[in-house]
Amino acid sequence: MTLMRVSTSLLLSTLLFPTAESAQAGDLSEVLTQCAACHGVDGIAKSADVPHLAGQQQLYLFNQIKAFRSGARPHKEMRYMSRQLSDAEMREIARHYAAMPR
Repeated sequence: MTLMRVSTSLLLSTLLFPTAESAQAGDLSEVLTQCAACHGVDGIAKSADVPHLAGQQQLYLFNQIKAFRSGARPHKEMRYMSRQLSDAEMREIARHYAAMPR
């Protein structure tokens, strides 16, 4: 098989059969509703002990969610909330809050 055929086959399989991770990142409305309970619909928390997420750097937010999920950053509620999130979902949540105005 030539290199062109292999490349085309790989591209088509990626387009036709997306990974489970990319498929899971589709609708996050339920997850974002759960986030909003503490962090606010607009990403601005109402409580002084809860951080604002709106306008934070996307990579920072992604890394924090990932650290909560792994337990590297301890926080009981955030560990629970992030335990089932895929990397794609974490990236999308981070993108969502990073795009909000501060």
